[in-house]
Amino acid sequence: MPTRNEVIETCDSDDVSLVRLLYVGNDGVPRGRVVDADHIESALDDGINLSSAMQSFNSLDHLAPGGMFGAAGEVRILPDPETFRVLPYADRAAVLLCDLYDLDRTPWDADPRSALSSYLDDLPYETNAAFESEFYFTRTTDDGELIPFDDSVCFGADGMQSANDIALDMTDALKAQGMDIVAYYPEYGPGQQELVVEHAPGLQAADNHILFKQTVKGVASNNGVEATFVPKPFEEAAGSGCHIHLSLWDDGKNVFHDPDSEGRYGLSETARHFIGGILDHAPALVALTAATVTSYKRLRPHMWASAFTCWGQDNREAIVRVPSSQWEEPSDTTRFEFKPADNTANPYLAELGLLAAGMDGVGRELDPGAPVNEDPAEMSATERTDQDIYRLPETLGDALDELEADEVIADAMGETLFQSYLEVKRSQWEEFTGTVTDWEIDEFTRAF
Repeated sequence: MPTRNEVIETCDSDDVSLVRLLYVGNDGVPRGRVVDADHIESALDDGINLSSAMQSFNSLDHLAPGGMFGAAGEVRILPDPETFRVLPYADRAAVLLCDLYDLDRTPWDADPRSALSSYLDDLPYETNAAFESEFYFTRTTDDGELIPFDDSVCFGADGMQSANDIALDMTDALKAQGMDIVAYYPEYGPGQQELVVEHAPGLQAADNHILFKQTVKGVASNNGVEATFVPKPFEEAAGSGCHIHLSLWDDGKNVFHDPDSEGRYGLSETARHFIGGILDHAPALVALTAATVTSYKRLRPHMWASAFTCWGQDNREAIVRVPSSQWEEPSDTTRFEFKPADNTANPYLAELGLLAAGMDGVGRELDPGAPVNEDPAEMSATERTDQDIYRLPETLGDALDELEADEVIADAMGETLFQSYLEVKRSQWEEFTGTVTDWEIDEFTRAF
């Protein structure tokens, strides 16, 4: 990881002229400032001023009405030298990810990155995580219509060929920033892609996700196409998720793995309790992991996005999927995947919520029940009830109600961050429900 002196030295060279200082707030949108490379030392020492109102902005770029942060108040964007990367897709540009600090030089209690970092410091385990993103390459027709980049089929060789040059530039750019590539392939939708980056320690994994999305967008633009991470960009095509993989470690040992277990899934009791906590808090968790109104167009039965609170072994309709471990490295690869998440989430808050929910399950020794290895939507309502399987919230508004009632996640986030997040997301929900859509006009005009 770069040190402060190495950052200053690189910025003194001819390779860097502009440095992007990025943070991610309640809205999940990377924002920040750009400084001249000649002023990087001052930025590292003193930060850059930022209106505290930005933490009451929603992803529509509107200030939440009545939000706790408004015209008065200021914080500092303070760069973390370890996140410094020279951007291979932007000429003479570099990036630093930042924490938000109060004027008294302490982490701001409304800062998501600081909240995750503090939680990880107190966690009795080390965390490994990976954010597995799906996205679409798109183009705009002469008529102004946004359409998929190609018409490839799921995992199709033709799709590999059509996007080959862009994929090469993406993988080169990610590797140049220290992110190793696990796999790349065309996904289910036409023009949809999935590129998997190697797992990393807790905070770094969330940082990597921010850098990953910016890299994909930058490289796509340089190749004359656009990239979108919207959960449901096309009505008739598959939605785009961001599956979160997680495992806990203690002194180099994976505490989710039971060395005495048989089979390919080898879960320890700690892992089972952790999953129990995830299932118990799932209705609230999705307010953090599926963070926009559009997210819930994707979280429906039969869409492999998961809609019911169950877990399973390689079951892609369960909210928690336990993948089979690798043949030669079962102890290193035992983990779980949380599926009802997408790229509109703030990754720091998504990871924080999952850890808080899981550790609550460990502390209370919650039993997740038997794995469900079928599509829960195909089970009868009675079968689901008997196994404590319930439908996830179907709207952002319902999910926010569940989150507001969840004391465990509220405690992990802290009061200021928790309440400001609810305000921002409710403002998005209220703008959505207060808008008359084209569908409503078209359909109801015929009847009334």
